Amino acid sequence: MAIQLHIISFDVPSPPTYGGVIDVFYKLRALHAEGVAITLHCFLYQRSPDPELEKFCKRIFYYTRQSGLLVHLSRRPYIVQSRMPEKLLKNLLADDDPILFEGLHSCGFMSDRRLQGRTLIYRESNIEHHYYYHLFKAEKSLWRKFFFLAETIRLKPFQKVLQVATLMLTVSLDDTRYLQEKFPSHKVVYLPSFHPEDVVQSKPGKGTYALYQGKLSVPENYQAVDYLIEKVWLPSLPELVIAGSNPPRWLVQKIHKKSNIRLRVNPDEKEMSTLVHDAQVNILVTFQPTGLKLKLLSALFNGRFCLVNPAMTAGTSLEPLCITASTPDEFREKTEKLFSLEFTPEEMKRRASLLEERYSNRKNCKLLVEMLTLSSVLPQNTTQNPNL
Repeated sequence: MAIQLHIISFDVPSPPTYGGVIDVFYKLRALHAEGVAITLHCFLYQRSPDPELEKFCKRIFYYTRQSGLLVHLSRRPYIVQSRMPEKLLKNLLADDDPILFEGLHSCGFMSDRRLQGRTLIYRESNIEHHYYYHLFKAEKSLWRKFFFLAETIRLKPFQKVLQVATLMLTVSLDDTRYLQEKFPSHKVVYLPSFHPEDVVQSKPGKGTYALYQGKLSVPENYQAVDYLIEKVWLPSLPELVIAGSNPPRWLVQKIHKKSNIRLRVNPDEKEMSTLVHDAQVNILVTFQPTGLKLKLLSALFNGRFCLVNPAMTAGTSLEPLCITASTPDEFREKTEKLFSLEFTPEEMKRRASLLEERYSNRKNCKLLVEMLTLSSVLPQNTTQNPNL
């Protein structure tokens, strides 16, 4: 008999165009391929229902996120309280199937007594109060700074809801250790993010530009771009292409003043893929050592050299495949060196060996299915991924 599973997604996970929903979408695809019958619950606020999801799910329920002053004034975090329609709980209570909660956003009903006795699985994507505190520090708008700080303050105590979780699945080794320390009697399992890549497709040879990519409306990303523009990218360096969605006006104006920096706004999937493949260097910077940056996986599976700062690879085990720089001077020095090198087939094979072992969707999905089958007998407080 097929495994039956509820998945609560914080957003509509298709199209898979940004970090969190990429993990959800490709997890759905992989679970479906393993014969898991999925009931998907997701929330509408910036996206519309997508028929593509019907390929992977036996049922899909869409809910409208709640809004208004009372939602903001709740003791729960806004990202949680706005995702708690009674209809969701009613649909979860229609059977006794296991429930996978995607992100702390979706955990509003996790501690409801009516779900007692169910298999409740938490899929972590970030340590959320850390993530929102970094957003608070990076944000320029006073209103948004206040919102991020308020969420930080509410998210930390709300994390206690995870005490009722049967199992926690983490996306990085650092986050695994954090949750093991906070919940020492619970099962905490490292399961890297699911992603669109099956094999390494990097192009040997040389490119003519460096690339930074990201969702440019997110403070974490425009802080990184601002750092590259102001601190790193001197006129003597090769061209830097910055590609991403919805950049703020102030960032657009800064980029346009730089003769060797080019902006590509809202590139489609085909153009972004071409940009990643053809770049000589994919340069990836973050000031938030949280979660797993899926654009790093994309660059390693599809691009040539990856130049990163230490926070980008924290807890990922991907450091051996990247070139790391910590200061603007190091970024400039290593950029110049990488533009003098060719990306070789030997380097591509070395990369494929590590990535296809540790970040294989197929292997990690089989592990997840095994956990769904045997969740009641897994040992306590352990990291279970055999890929380590």
